[in-house]
Amino acid sequence: MTQLRVYQTEAIVIKRIKLGEADRILTLYTPEKGKIRAVAKGTRRPISKLGGHVELLTHSQLLIARGRNLDIITQAQTINSFMPIKNDLIRLSQGLYCAELVDAFAAEHIESVETFHLFRDTLDRLANSDMSAIALRYFELQLVNYLGYRPQLQSCTLCNKGIQPEINYFSSSQGGIICPQCVHEEVLSRRLSLNALKVLRLWQNCDYAIAVRINVNDELAKELETVIRDYLKYLLEKQIKSTAFLDALKVKPAAIDN
Repeated sequence: MTQLRVYQTEAIVIKRIKLGEADRILTLYTPEKGKIRAVAKGTRRPISKLGGHVELLTHSQLLIARGRNLDIITQAQTINSFMPIKNDLIRLSQGLYCAELVDAFAAEHIESVETFHLFRDTLDRLANSDMSAIALRYFELQLVNYLGYRPQLQSCTLCNKGIQPEINYFSSSQGGIICPQCVHEEVLSRRLSLNALKVLRLWQNCDYAIAVRINVNDELAKELETVIRDYLKYLLEKQIKSTAFLDALKVKPAAIDN
């Protein structure tokens, strides 16, 4: 069956690079086609009709023409610009962190409607609530779940025995929990408190409305962030670039903003 020359899709812009003097190549995340790339002609010119509709972290409806090497965006209409994110440096850095994760984990042209909805909903949460820490951790856990890297949190990844309510350990290389009896076999594992394990298990299996109701103090929030970040770093075999900027903003947001 011959493919249509032109197709429509929703998309969120996750990355863009310059092309020539006036154009850009956009990396888009879509519900039906997964991650795709397309050219947005003339969008570096101030008078571009497309420009405002294909900014980073913008959710738009696009009309795209198939090209020999890269497809070309011919029309665009904004669905949600997530403007509160773009007007706040901390929210913007968090949104770009999510976009970097989607770009890093998602293969091109592999459909994942669940991932698209998760990404879209997370940007909306970052734009419209002050629960960003929970929104980010929930996003990270659900993203690896949808894309095939769900960590094992119910039984020991080495001996396969059920995890008991005590101090356990998390191993990124083993992809989940290690019990105290097996921890000597995995020297790079990280201590995991009982409360952290409970929260990870809950967030892994609940919807966001339940996740956001959990009371997470600063110490627990830091532990959860560290464990999940280490796991993401191991899976990607590299540091996530935007984490350094996120950490810097936590220390001196005013200085960076100025």
